[in-house]
Amino acid sequence: MKLDFKAMDENWLANFKGGEKGLLAKMFSDENNKIIRARLIAGATVGEHAHETGSEIIFALSGEATATTDGVEERLTAGDCHYCPKGHRHFLKNDGPEDFVFCAVVVQQ
Repeated sequence: MKLDFKAMDENWLANFKGGEKGLLAKMFSDENNKIIRARLIAGATVGEHAHETGSEIIFALSGEATATTDGVEERLTAGDCHYCPKGHRHFLKNDGPEDFVFCAVVVQQ
C-alpha cells in the first residue's frame, strides 16, 4: 500500500506531547500503526512521553535534533534512525538552525 505524503494535508500540532512550539505533520493511522512525516520547527520540542503499548521508530530525513530516551541523549542527523522501545520514555528537541524533518512509525498494539 502506497502512502502519498505529497497529497496529504499538513496539520499544525502545537505543543505536541506537552513540548514547546510545535510541528507540522502528515499522518496515516490504522489499528496497527501511525505513520507520520513531520517537520519539527527550529527550537521546538516533542514533549517527553512513554510508549506503553508499542514502540516508535524515527528516521531522520534532514536537519538535526537531539533525542533523549530514558535520560540518554543521542544526536540525530539525516540518515540516522532513533528507536524508542515499548515501555520506555523519550522526547525530541530541534536544537539546529532549520526544521528537523523525519518519518516516524508508532506501533499500536
